[in-house]
This record gives sequence, C-alpha cells and structure tokens, in this order.
Amino acid sequence: MPRKICVVVTARPSYSRIRTALRAIADHPDLELQLVVAASALLDRYGNAHQVMERDGFTIARKVYMIVEGENPVTSAKSTGIGLAEMATVLDNLGPDIVVTIADRFETIATAIAASYMNLPLVHVQGGEVTGSIDEKVRHAITKLADFHFVSNDKAAERVVKMGEHQDRVFKTGCPSIDLAIRAVAAGAELPDPIESFGGVGDHVDLNEPYIVVLQHPVTTEYAQSRQHVEETLHAVRDAGIPTLWLWPNVDAGSDGTSKGIRSFRERYRLSHIHFFKNLPPEVFIRVLHNSKGIVGNSSVAIRECEAIGVPAVNIGSRQSGRERGDNVEDVGYDRDEIARAIERMVTRGRVPSRHVYGDGEAGTRIADLLTKIPLLTEKRLAY
Repeated sequence: MPRKICVVVTARPSYSRIRTALRAIADHPDLELQLVVAASALLDRYGNAHQVMERDGFTIARKVYMIVEGENPVTSAKSTGIGLAEMATVLDNLGPDIVVTIADRFETIATAIAASYMNLPLVHVQGGEVTGSIDEKVRHAITKLADFHFVSNDKAAERVVKMGEHQDRVFKTGCPSIDLAIRAVAAGAELPDPIESFGGVGDHVDLNEPYIVVLQHPVTTEYAQSRQHVEETLHAVRDAGIPTLWLWPNVDAGSDGTSKGIRSFRERYRLSHIHFFKNLPPEVFIRVLHNSKGIVGNSSVAIRECEAIGVPAVNIGSRQSGRERGDNVEDVGYDRDEIARAIERMVTRGRVPSRHVYGDGEAGTRIADLLTKIPLLTEKRLAY
C-alpha cells in the first residue's frame, strides 16, 4: 500500500515553500498525498491561498479554521492552541503514516505537537536555520519534536546535528521553493498583467517600465512598532516614485498595525505608482520578481528565492537576522532615508549571480523519494 503522507500548509508562503514536493508526492506511485490546509491559508484577507492550491490541481483532504482575530501575541497563542486541538482530530481521522510540517510559522508547531503526541512520524522541512523573532524559537522547538529533518543546506544540517539530532535522520534536500523559482524563470512564459488578472487595489502600474516589489511583514517581537516600521518603508517608496507592486503582510502578531499603516497612508497620500495585492499565485509572483528591479521589505523570499534567481533585495530590520544570505541582499534599518538610498542602489544594480545557498532546484523530488524510504520511527534519543 502507498504510504499516506499528510502535509499541513498553514500560510501563503508555506505553499510556495512546499509546492514542488506536494506535486512529487502526489505523482509518486508509492505515496498518497493528504493535503491539510489551515490558518491564514484559508482566509480571504490573506489571499485565499487554498483556492490557488485547488486551481493547481491539488485536492484538499481537510481544512482547519484556527485563526483568532486580533493579530497580537495573545491571539497567536490562542490560535496555536485551537490549531493543536483541531489538528489532533484531523490526524486521527486521516490516519497518516507520516506527517510533514514546514518551516517556522507559529501555526506549524500545533501540527508538530499533535503528531508527536499521537505517535506519528514527523518530518520537518527547513529546520536548522537562523532568523529573528519568535520564528527562531518555534523552528528549533519543532526540530526537537521532529523525527526526521529535511534541511536546505549544509549549515542548517550542522545546526540540527549540534542540537542533538542523529546525523542519519538529517537530510540535505534543498528548499522546494527554489525548485519553483528556477522552473518558473526557466519556463520563460510571457508574464500576464497581474493587475488585470488578479485585481488588487490602486492605480494601474505599467510593468513595461522598471518597477520594484515590496513585501513587509510585522516582527512578532516588535509587534507594537509594526505600524511605525511600515510607515518608514511607505515614505521611502513614495518618495522614490518608482512603479511598485506591494503584497499584503501575513497574519503574524502586529499584522493589524501593518495593515492599518498601509490603509491610513493610502488615504493621506496620492500613491498613483503603487498597486497593492492580497496574494499572487506562486509562479506569477516569482516571474513578477524576476522581471522587477528588486524587492524591498523583510520577507524570506528576498533571501531565498530571489538569491536563486539573481534578484537584488533591500532587507529591512531584524526579521531575517542571522539567516544565511547570498550577495543579492543589502540590509538596512527602519529609517526612510536609509531605505530610500538602498532602493536607489538596488534599481541600478542589475542581476546578481546566485551561490545556490538554498538548493539547486531538485528538492521536491528528493523529498518525495526520501518519504518512501525513511523508517516509520517515533522514538528519539539524543545523539550525544
């Protein structure tokens, strides 16, 4: 019988992080995909990512509604608790052989705890990395709960082993999001006008002109300053006057402040050169990035996917502190003048050669192959 692989996707970026692995699992004769979609991936205000998954041909086995309104530390904790309770029921109903959880969002730890207590083998994708905010704690906590680790690079593997995990349970697969980025660029298909295709808010931006992309999330450990932080970026981008596509923030604590900052700024100022989106399908987003002069903000896509396809980036603040990066990234603080100067340098920089920091484009296939072979173990012992 094929192994039943339950993959839990909780947010818009998590889908991009795992999509090629989902396809490889679904297509593998020895595996059966059980796709569970939860949290902000189900919500309209964060782009209805579940609809993108269905349009991509994936069948959703279960949906888990778990987000408590408020976007602050209290609601994040409560959402995680609801997710844990709901995920236990889902896993009990589906009866998977292996559970896969992705990266370091606060919702993912609910999956990890439920699988662990239910004696289900747990695979963690993208452990061993270093960043700022609560993600740092969540990621390493999931590492200790997980039975197997599919990491992006050698340094991540080394960190996981140093945390006491057995080396024979750590596999360097690369990051599936890099697969998606490399393939989307290599396909060379003409980019449809995302404004005509996906709507959004704001005046039409001519993508035949040089343009930039902005994606700035709140920082959970600095959530009270999220509005101030995004306003610094808004002033810098407004003053730059460059055509801009701006993506909505995620559901982390402080998201309400970021969103209010954007809405208030739009009411106070004429932003005829900026168009806002809740979400774009992964391939479209990658091609939008590839055709741009660069990305501004604090999303990991600037560090990961943009490094793979040579797109320059201005990384603002502490959210990505410590994450391995290539030569495409310039780090700046929450200061409008500093951000503006970095944007000027970015738009004249051009393509940056990739060092393949997060993979070579074959992670999805490697992950599916490993899922057919790893032993179904749940007992753990420290390696030292």
